Amino acid sequence: MLARLILGLSIASHGAQKLFGWFGGGGIGGMSGFFEQLGFRPGAFFVFAAGLGEFGGGLLTALGLLGPIGPALVIMVMIVAMIAVHWSNGFFNEAKGIELPLIYSAGAAGLAFGGRGAFSFDAALGLTNLWAPSGTSLAIGIGVLFALLSLVARGHPAHASQTG
Repeated sequence: MLARLILGLSIASHGAQKLFGWFGGGGIGGMSGFFEQLGFRPGAFFVFAAGLGEFGGGLLTALGLLGPIGPALVIMVMIVAMIAVHWSNGFFNEAKGIELPLIYSAGAAGLAFGGRGAFSFDAALGLTNLWAPSGTSLAIGIGVLFALLSLVARGHPAHASQTG
């Protein structure tokens, strides 16, 4: 339960930064330009989608609600972040590499396949048997597919000389 809360609320807070400008975030308007520089156009749409995936996925994960759907949303957004933002910076988080989104993805996968636990909304609502391993694999697979589709839909990133 503690891992689910920490991971879920951490991801949800990143989504709140994008969606609402909370916790020092730029909100949709403040993040749109950055997303467009990454090649995601229109920027506002992709900021909203990423923020919703992080906020919604994080909250579902923290609550232990709707089985693997929350973790699948987290994995989806983290794959896009790893490839579009962090990949060129190497591994370590100190250099803005893929380390943190990779850890978030691994944690989300572990929670998806390990179950939500006795202290979850799924348990309280009697939904724990709803998600067989094949359903979890399907949810994660759909998340990966949507991440790849987002990356394919991405235009060419702007170069530093074009943005200044």
